Amino acid sequence: MKHIVVLLFSVWIANAQTQKEQLDLMPWPQNINVTEGTFALSKKFKVNITGNPNARIFIGATNFIRRLDNRTGLFLEQNFITKVSEIPDAELQINCTGSGKIEINQDESYELTITPNKITINAANDLGALHGLQTLLQLLQNNSTSYYFPNIKIIDSPRFTWRGLMIDAARHFQPVDVIKRNLDAMASMKMNVFHWHLADDQGWRIEVKKLPKLTDLGSNGNFYSQEQIKDVVKYASDRGIQVIPEIDVPGHASAILAAYPEIGSKVDNGIGSYVVQTNSGIYNSALDPTNPKTYIILAAIFDEVCPLFPSNYFHIGGDENNGKEWAANPKIQQFMKKNKLADKHDLQTYFNMKLIPMLKIHNKKLMGWEEIMTENMSKDAIIHAWRGTNEGVKPGESLIQAAKKGYNSVLSNGFYIDLMLNIETHYLNDPLSKNASLSLEEKARILGGEAAMWSELVTPLTIDSRIWPRTAAIAERLWSNESIRDMNSLRKRLKTISFRLEELGIMHIRNKEVILRNISNNQNTNAINDFSNVCEPLKNYKRNGGGKKYRMHSPLTLFADACTSDASDAFDFKLATSNYLENKNPENQMIVTNFLKKWIVMNTDLIALSVNAPLVHQFLPLSKSLSDCSAQILLIIDKKQTLDRDNINALLEQANVRSDADVELAVLNDIKKLLESSF
Repeated sequence: MKHIVVLLFSVWIANAQTQKEQLDLMPWPQNINVTEGTFALSKKFKVNITGNPNARIFIGATNFIRRLDNRTGLFLEQNFITKVSEIPDAELQINCTGSGKIEINQDESYELTITPNKITINAANDLGALHGLQTLLQLLQNNSTSYYFPNIKIIDSPRFTWRGLMIDAARHFQPVDVIKRNLDAMASMKMNVFHWHLADDQGWRIEVKKLPKLTDLGSNGNFYSQEQIKDVVKYASDRGIQVIPEIDVPGHASAILAAYPEIGSKVDNGIGSYVVQTNSGIYNSALDPTNPKTYIILAAIFDEVCPLFPSNYFHIGGDENNGKEWAANPKIQQFMKKNKLADKHDLQTYFNMKLIPMLKIHNKKLMGWEEIMTENMSKDAIIHAWRGTNEGVKPGESLIQAAKKGYNSVLSNGFYIDLMLNIETHYLNDPLSKNASLSLEEKARILGGEAAMWSELVTPLTIDSRIWPRTAAIAERLWSNESIRDMNSLRKRLKTISFRLEELGIMHIRNKEVILRNISNNQNTNAINDFSNVCEPLKNYKRNGGGKKYRMHSPLTLFADACTSDASDAFDFKLATSNYLENKNPENQMIVTNFLKKWIVMNTDLIALSVNAPLVHQFLPLSKSLSDCSAQILLIIDKKQTLDRDNINALLEQANVRSDADVELAVLNDIKKLLESSF
């Protein structure tokens, strides 16, 4: 009998583990215990809230009910949730001890318990309860006739307190609806900081009533009114997210100087020579730190902008100021000599230190990109680490240096989603590397990280596809235990999470078809879609050629804009190739050859499509290369032909030529392996 009990217990443990692996949770919770049984969902399902929470929990719980109802079609009877203890016998009890603050270092933990008859979320405050509701939604399961939740106990809390997303609205303006839908997606991934980049060389995007020329001359008509800013900040707060504005100074200043050239650093004060830039890249324009009027204008900006954002932080940028205008201005050079400022770094520190008390008046701490970290910079500043190998800096080095020097810091290096790198690059990037030699006190200064969405090459049509679903993986890195690193698990869960993001309004899937119809001239898009699933946009800013190819008004409705950084068929083909080369059995061979045959037919279809679709011609040479390689591999597999090294190199060289469509074949490495398999 004892052996039977042990066997049954072992089977139960195995089943519980299997059930856990079947869950599509993201970020993955800290502790999960799956038990037998389920909670059956019916139209009678209701929610009750107890405790003393912030009113945002009523909005969150109401949104939860509506999303649950939309997903299940049950016509749930509960409407708006407006106060505590409305329905004491409700099946879902949310117990909040107190009210959370929209700040970092808050208690965001929660406990979620599901039994056959009741669901309970216990949290110290409404912030944790909101996270618990997001997890509960992700737990929803179904069979052929009904919906249910698995019986489970989850104890969860974030690893890092700063889990952010930066959206650049300066290069390509992003309307309020774009911002709001991304805030909803952030909340679903338990992210809590929205960093709003509002000014740069290509545009000034926030209304300042006392300085109307900023938007009259610096925005090209695209900017946020103060009422819109307040609306977005409230919307974010209701979802447990704080909003941090960024106005980039003293460099990246073309837009502000187009409006107020008299505070520029050119010898003639730049009168008439500063313009809002239409290309990306780094410009010489910089505010004059020696001009008292510079600080008068900045004070006027801070006086209006700071009260719009309750956050304790204000991001002043501070990056990529090359100092050329300062070096060419005798007055500025004389000022530096008089004040014993050795170089541009000392002068920028002088400038930054002048901003600290100006922001302190509004109860703000200064935050800036890592260039602000100089010898004399105040330790109250927050250092935002962004530079990596391309900038001649060891990745993560600035973050570690900041922590060692006594600064609180946030990591974005490795989380630049505009680089179009594969998801694995971001997912395995950790703010607290095991190799970092830091004390416990120094580790505590690393607050977390931010995904950075620079907008030189995105519009409202495409921005969601560049942020999601990769940012969900970054959110997991910042929330979950550092041991959660299994790429297979991530990819499996992300398929569901990506689909679920659509119910929040994210358009990363649906907008692809809009672009494909544009390319096909409203013909059948199947062949273009197939090709997009094996191509990826050029990475690491190669697409834009140093900021010279695309301008702010250039078309971003092309093939590269329909492609994503993780071509779906490329991963499947990689797995198929690996399996085939390891074991050339008929089953593995068929999977590989099905891909190859599909791509040959696809190329024929694209040629036919191009007769009435000029945009298809941009990527036909690349499609032909893939088709040619596929045909040769089929001959090799069928043992009808072997190729010499010169022929293989010629095929691969042609497939590796930069495409006019600004994409690359994501399957090229595996094509190479198959071509070389005859040796």
